Amino acid sequence: MHSDTFDLKALIRPVPDFPKPGVIFRDITPLFQSPRGLRYVADQFIERYVEAPFSHIGAMDARGFLIGSIIAHQLNKPLILFRKQGKLPADVLSEGYQTEYGEAFLEVHADSLCEGDSVVIFDDLIATGGTLLAATQLIRRTGAQVFEAAAIIDLPELQGSQRLQDTGVPTFCLTEFSLAEY
Repeated sequence: MHSDTFDLKALIRPVPDFPKPGVIFRDITPLFQSPRGLRYVADQFIERYVEAPFSHIGAMDARGFLIGSIIAHQLNKPLILFRKQGKLPADVLSEGYQTEYGEAFLEVHADSLCEGDSVVIFDDLIATGGTLLAATQLIRRTGAQVFEAAAIIDLPELQGSQRLQDTGVPTFCLTEFSLAEY
């Protein structure tokens, strides 16, 4: 974790019992409403990746689009969108995965990546890792590789970061929360 005097956690709102009882949802809306907060997040990722040897930014539907597009713009990298099933108009590759709430499918345009490409994949948080693991499989199916999976928040008790690391994908998150932390 990166340490700084800026209190990133204060801009992440806990929403108890959403989307179901017993879950504390981590709402990044206040973070994006804070120009200083958004600048802080963008600057931390830009500093980490500005000289890194990768070719593309991948962004997860939908909150990953927010930070991924900023970083792609700032680093002048192509942005690859990983969408929920049925949202992309051209030929797609599809990958099923389990979320903490059930089964879902992730898709990417089949011509988005090719052998030799290297991708940093972004999402707002890493929980069980299902979305980022599905993106990893899609990337590998194109012949490309995942350079790193990045997120604002890690929920380490759900072991998503560990699952990614177990498949050879390094992870980087700006902060973490325990499941019970308010």
